[in-house]
Amino acid sequence: MRRLLLLLLLAPLAGWLFTSPAVAHDATSTAYADVTGSGSDVRVVLDLEYDLLMKSAWLYADAYRATDRAEQERQLGKNFEAVSTYVVERFQVANGDQRCVGRTDGTGSITSRNDRAFVRLSIDYACPTSSEARHAFYSSLFPDEENFVHSTKTVLTYDVDGHTGAVTLDPGNPQLDVTDAPEGSVTPSSSSRAGHLWEFGKLGAEHLRLGPDHLLFLLALLLGVRGWREVLLAATAFTVAHSVTFALGSLGLVTVSPALVEPVIALSIVVVAVLGLVSSRWSSQPGRQAEVSRPHSRWQLPVAFGFGLLHGLGFASALGIDEPGSWELVWSLLAFNVGIEVAQVGLILLAFPVILALRRTKLERPVLTGMAVAVILVGSFWVIQRLPVTGDHVAGALPWLGA
Repeated sequence: MRRLLLLLLLAPLAGWLFTSPAVAHDATSTAYADVTGSGSDVRVVLDLEYDLLMKSAWLYADAYRATDRAEQERQLGKNFEAVSTYVVERFQVANGDQRCVGRTDGTGSITSRNDRAFVRLSIDYACPTSSEARHAFYSSLFPDEENFVHSTKTVLTYDVDGHTGAVTLDPGNPQLDVTDAPEGSVTPSSSSRAGHLWEFGKLGAEHLRLGPDHLLFLLALLLGVRGWREVLLAATAFTVAHSVTFALGSLGLVTVSPALVEPVIALSIVVVAVLGLVSSRWSSQPGRQAEVSRPHSRWQLPVAFGFGLLHGLGFASALGIDEPGSWELVWSLLAFNVGIEVAQVGLILLAFPVILALRRTKLERPVLTGMAVAVILVGSFWVIQRLPVTGDHVAGALPWLGA
């Protein structure tokens, strides 16, 4: 029974480690669009997941399976015409009742979001002249019928014809008419603040739910605490820290390269799991029960707060809003962060009672130690994978592994 329970608890961790990028995309995807312009000239800068874009453009496996950045850039240049044709057809701009003609600038680049490769494309749209500028945008990027992902969202920020704001487009609401949207709106189907909060709140919750590194960090934190008071303090420290850097990073006031942030986020998982493992073993020694809270109080709050600052920068890169001084998007940032917190509380309420129950049984030491070791192994692999020097080599040598 011990071995069976241990296997059931470790299975999700093994799944995170031994899941290929292709399988991860069976869930959903988020595209990012930044729109600027007025009158007859509109520019759209799109960030789209590299391998998903290559699949959707119906390219060969050597294109969408490329993991080395230099090879990805080579494949993008080689297949740029097919890629740009797909994107221009799937992301449309209109002025009045007439469709604008989109043309890419002939080049694209590879960037990184949430430890995934994205293609950045710039498209210039020439729009028919109109007595009154009335631009609308439509996204059908990565639709369900392609069978690669489902329920794709496009996070669109715009500064067009004097209108500014942010919106999430999805299969249920694929279009935005900027002249009908209230300033700073975030849902094309509702002009209310409630609709605003709901759309970006869902996006924040989904990011935490689908972000294995952030989930694993929280799990590592839970493995090292022994009561609800400690959970409350550690979760509060983590929340305050990542909320600060999330806001600063999303508004472009603080900028840190993902090449630094992503490996350190993975390292934070390892450090917290090791500290939790050591302190749990310390507290289980004879005569230590009366002092059980002391070793935890020494590391929980500073570690949770310090690494929370880095996780906030990771959350900011997921939202994709990085224009300095975009204060009209403050409500978008708040809603996204609220969504993260709701998902975080949900994880704690689900996982921590199970951990507490295990602590009251003879299974505590073998099961929780096994889970901590598994977390350390997964986090260590991600650290190696995300290092600029070793990451591409690891992914190239072991393409069946991925975070």
